[in-house]
Amino acid sequence: MQSAEFQLEPLSCPSCIIKMERTLEKKSGVEEASVLFNSGVVKVKYDETEVSEKALQEIIEKLGYPVVA
Repeated sequence: MQSAEFQLEPLSCPSCIIKMERTLEKKSGVEEASVLFNSGVVKVKYDETEVSEKALQEIIEKLGYPVVA
């Protein structure tokens, strides 16, 4: 199992966090996804044999949240 963290701008929409977590967790290979509301950090535990970190970033960005640094 791998872990990845993605830094976003601070989020202002609690329902958007739930949507992001659920969308990531639906992806095959993702064990757990959590979003820290105030800091804008997305933490994902995933199986690197099923999904790449780049694919996870693309999912986040397709939801409308660009990853910074």
